[in-house]
Amino acid sequence: MKKIRIFLAVLACKTSRWLLRLLGGGGTDFPGRVALALCPNLLGELAKNVTTILVTGTNGKTTTSRMIEQTLADSEISYFANKSGANLLSGVTAEFCAFSTLGGKCKKSVALIEADEAAFKAISRFVDAKTIVVTNVFRDQLDRYGEVTHTLGNLRIGLENSPNATVCLNADDSLCASLADTAKNVVFYGVNVPIYASRVAELSDAPYCLRCKHEYEYEYITYGHLGKWQCPSCGYARPDPQAAVTSIAVSNADRSEITVTVDGTPFDLTVNLPGGYNIYNACASMAAAKASGLDLSVAAAALGHFSCGFGRMEKFRVGKTYARMILIKNPAGCNQVLNFLTQRRDPFVFAACLNDRAQDGKDVSWIWDVDFERLAQMGDTLQRVCVSGIRAADMALRFYYAGIPAEKIEVCDTYDALLDKFAEQTAPIYVMPTYTAMLSLRKICSKKFGLKAFWE
Repeated sequence: MKKIRIFLAVLACKTSRWLLRLLGGGGTDFPGRVALALCPNLLGELAKNVTTILVTGTNGKTTTSRMIEQTLADSEISYFANKSGANLLSGVTAEFCAFSTLGGKCKKSVALIEADEAAFKAISRFVDAKTIVVTNVFRDQLDRYGEVTHTLGNLRIGLENSPNATVCLNADDSLCASLADTAKNVVFYGVNVPIYASRVAELSDAPYCLRCKHEYEYEYITYGHLGKWQCPSCGYARPDPQAAVTSIAVSNADRSEITVTVDGTPFDLTVNLPGGYNIYNACASMAAAKASGLDLSVAAAALGHFSCGFGRMEKFRVGKTYARMILIKNPAGCNQVLNFLTQRRDPFVFAACLNDRAQDGKDVSWIWDVDFERLAQMGDTLQRVCVSGIRAADMALRFYYAGIPAEKIEVCDTYDALLDKFAEQTAPIYVMPTYTAMLSLRKICSKKFGLKAFWE
């Protein structure tokens, strides 16, 4: 009976996925829900005998996963990954179904899975991960995740469900590092040097010691609450990372050139995406390679030519210039985009697309915790600000109160109008959408500019 249920569930998932993609949809979540309705334990059955590398945390999951994926590809390992970003239980189940036979046997030896930080505790009940990477813990969509301590609790449950995993933890994040108490085998990673010469103003999501509630002291801060921290009261402090960024030679609008030292061996490498947060993602991918027994030289080289995830610093031509699409969803991530932008010295155009659907977070008040005032201080370097999306008016108001002149702010009622405005520009464009805005905008861009489908 069990084999029949598995057969029917996999068949239903594959069929519905094929039909949805035939009709132009992604087929990333609904097929998994259909399959789970027929066989609730399906993921556990499909994931048997599959070596799984799992990436979770608040920010950086998709990009870190793509970096690890390139290492697997360059190592000629038989793998699959949930590239679409469908990282809930249903989406992960659908991805396993896609790479399994109708009898429930996975065709690949390795699965690389991005897991939503809230869904991790459910996914980990069915998937016995070999390696788990936790990127960081930040305040994100309070209506869905709650406070950071709630997210931390979900991650802890997931690690308790994963006793056989080697867990890669961000040593620079006091919240993330505390998960070492739960994991049996830990690889810490971090950045041993400051990333930015100057940073935007940020609110810390973890200013006080988890153990004694005393305020942390920092030797340096990389961004947010990340850096070299210690509690002067109880002694809780940043652990020494086995994989560490020990120097940053170049960090410009296209790439970073860094040295990552793993267990005393330095690797000089290029990260083919800009942004200080991608330096962290690169270090996390090196830690994952160490934990998974992959060749570190291959992992280092992979960072120079991996393909970024859709909407994550994705670059494409628009008329006479180019645009970069940079997904944002919370104050910490948005401030890191601003840290990147405020280092620019050549004129550029900035766009923000703000939605308030469930996947974005219904509460958009977080935009008032972002240091958009730094954009206003850039003068003529910031040529124009365009806003669009369901909450475009709220975004325009926030920019106005940040001190950006009203004549520089333009509200585009539709994404087509926004792209028409892009086509008029000659300076580089940086567009910052929330999740559902990114999906809608990217769908139009795919038709106009030939971008690959988001699940590819």
